[in-house]
Amino acid sequence: MDFDWTEDDIAYRAALRRFLRDALGADWQGYKGLNPAAYKAAAGEFCRKMAEHGYLTQSWPKEYGGGDAPPWRAAILSEEIGSPHGEPRGSQYMNVNWIGPAIMQFGSPDQKAFFLPRISAGDITFSQGFSEPDAGSDLASLRTRAVRDGNDYVVNGEKIWTSHTAIAEWLFLLVRTDPDEKRSKGITVLLVPMDTPGLKVNQVLGFVGESAFSNPVFTDMRVPVANRLGPENGGWAVVRYALAFERIGVAHYRHAENQLNGLAREANARGLTDDPAVLAKLGEAWEAVEAARLLYFRVVDLRAQGSPPTADSNIARVAGTRAYQVVAEAADLILGEYSLGGSGRSRFNLTAGITSGATEIQLDQIATRHLNLPRPAVGARD
Repeated sequence: MDFDWTEDDIAYRAALRRFLRDALGADWQGYKGLNPAAYKAAAGEFCRKMAEHGYLTQSWPKEYGGGDAPPWRAAILSEEIGSPHGEPRGSQYMNVNWIGPAIMQFGSPDQKAFFLPRISAGDITFSQGFSEPDAGSDLASLRTRAVRDGNDYVVNGEKIWTSHTAIAEWLFLLVRTDPDEKRSKGITVLLVPMDTPGLKVNQVLGFVGESAFSNPVFTDMRVPVANRLGPENGGWAVVRYALAFERIGVAHYRHAENQLNGLAREANARGLTDDPAVLAKLGEAWEAVEAARLLYFRVVDLRAQGSPPTADSNIARVAGTRAYQVVAEAADLILGEYSLGGSGRSRFNLTAGITSGATEIQLDQIATRHLNLPRPAVGARD
């Protein structure tokens, strides 16, 4: 099998690199230290530049502001935009990777007309309201309640570990609309303006950075029924569709690879490359990165062939998490206690098995949807 890129892809990558260098500057150090307003402005300016040059939503259909580019172009962009200093699109990577596709698939004509042009122009920011204090990994057990009252839903409850709320204009919110259904059949998706009365955001100190997360609380918050995405009680299908895109929306293997290359240089500088244990761990990490890359490419190839989302995206996500974790183990071996702070990345990598869906849940889904294994009798996952 030939894994080489085509000449057109190579030329595209070179042009993209030139754009990123010109748009961000050769010495871009990320958005760390900026207050939310400055961060939002900087990320928004970059996304608008991407839109002007046709990069932001290049793989979307032209009717929605895209360029009908093949999925491989999005894969190249994911590789090149990956940076040790963070995501230059800010929270807008969610717009492109899964919020926009979910609206294309399930949105009303009015929702498509409102949201998709703004996303493709880089002019809107979202936050994701999924996890709750008692419904994190087991998302289907969420309890935030939405009761229909005429043309509105009245929402009460709370979310946790919600990121980007300080800059978001909209919240992609999961609520329970059927109290008699304790699992996925009673869930609905609402698109909620962040300035809606009854929505209060409390900051949460996170392990990967101060104030990285928040705790949105909803008290008699009224949301128009017109803001529902998809059918009432049909939100689980929306979420499953969206997350199948989200799981490979970021080239995690490239982030892990960049970290691994830095560790190899550090090991050489410290004279550790003669240590068999160090060499073995670096080799194990390289194998994990390459496995994640190939499994990611498999999902991209399936999309290029027009295949709907499959459990292969779960497999690729688990492989990306594994790559992060083995690279963290190499960092611990080479850097020691310094791997948890300063320039070390173990602190972030060790959380990779929790963020964007716990690894155990991904494995459950692979077992039931890909291997057709029976569900456990107790505590089954949706």
